[in-house]
Amino acid sequence: MTEANPRTRGADPRSPVARHPGAPASPAHWTTRQRAVALVGACAAAALLAPAPAAGAAEGKANGRDSLRVCQDPNNLPFANDRQEGFENRIAELLGKHLGVPVTYFNYPQRFVFIRNTLRYKLPGEDYPCDVIIGLPVGFDQVAITKPYYRSTYAMVFPQGKGLDGVNSVEDFLALGRERLSALRIGLYDKSPASKWMDRHALVDQGVPYQTINVAMDHYVGDIIDKDLVGGKIDVAIVWGPVAGYYANKVDPPLKVVPMKSEPGIQFDFAFGMGIRRGEPEWKAQLEGFLDTHQAEIAEILERYHVPLIDEPPKVVSNGS
Repeated sequence: MTEANPRTRGADPRSPVARHPGAPASPAHWTTRQRAVALVGACAAAALLAPAPAAGAAEGKANGRDSLRVCQDPNNLPFANDRQEGFENRIAELLGKHLGVPVTYFNYPQRFVFIRNTLRYKLPGEDYPCDVIIGLPVGFDQVAITKPYYRSTYAMVFPQGKGLDGVNSVEDFLALGRERLSALRIGLYDKSPASKWMDRHALVDQGVPYQTINVAMDHYVGDIIDKDLVGGKIDVAIVWGPVAGYYANKVDPPLKVVPMKSEPGIQFDFAFGMGIRRGEPEWKAQLEGFLDTHQAEIAEILERYHVPLIDEPPKVVSNGS
């Protein structure tokens, strides 16, 4: 696969964040705030107020270390940022309390060979800079993934009061008729499941494609919504569900979010767990113990960020079906 992770740019969640090897990239145009190897220390005093770790957790240890070291993108809301404002930051804080350790972050842009330069990066004689990525799709083949803790789906987003108020499902949208559909401008990230869906339903001419990988340092995954959709450049956006729910609810009045259903050969829904290095079974058991005992708290966090959730198991989509 060549698509990028939809958490970063809206494409297929099953795809690798980055593929090619090499030392950490260091583009000359990075700002100081956005340089890789920016290690942000969380307040250790918070750990003093943490409850006792649940049974099975190694008290005061995270993967054998005295802090929970998280790999993250510093500008990737609603997932995470360097001000710890994303839902993955909230989950990391909850995990740190469970383990009885402070949380620290290793920041690196996901579009620049993220896995290689964070979770797998290690200089001779030094330790890894971080030990866990809070959200990666189940089936992602570059790391070991825990059991899933949420499942979401791609979604349509559009303003209310502009002729689409009666659309509550994909079926409603397609039933608008050819004349109405042909007048719409539908924004989507290229090489995402939405690309196949647009082609299948004869909507290619209505598509406004966005680059899956955008190296501009001020780019963020939600600008398709809070810039172009709100600004009227497009009429509908099709994006990964957590992005849809978060940015749609930043607008007053909120935009409408319509979850999409997988079709034969087109998978829209994906399950997410935590990513770690392979060969660390005790660390994986620690994380899965946390997921087992904190399902309700994690669900509350996801709800606060308006993540559209799917309860049923993800469909197995075959291209030959």
